[in-house]
Amino acid sequence: MKKTVFISTPYITLGQMLKEETIVGSGGQAKWYLREHTVMLNDEPENRRGKKLYDGDNVTIPDVGMFFIRTKQDD
Repeated sequence: MKKTVFISTPYITLGQMLKEETIVGSGGQAKWYLREHTVMLNDEPENRRGKKLYDGDNVTIPDVGMFFIRTKQDD
């Protein structure tokens, strides 16, 4: 599954993105999830839930999907 995640702030943390996309239910679960599962940020392994994701970043979670971080454009 490929999905675009639109943000209205300069960045979103990895933990926030995992919660927003209902991969985890809380920040505590995000910490556990990142310890137990492979998460790739721009083709590099990432396990910090506080890692800031900016416009243009790509997060890949095997068996879950690819998430493209994009800034929400004002109309």
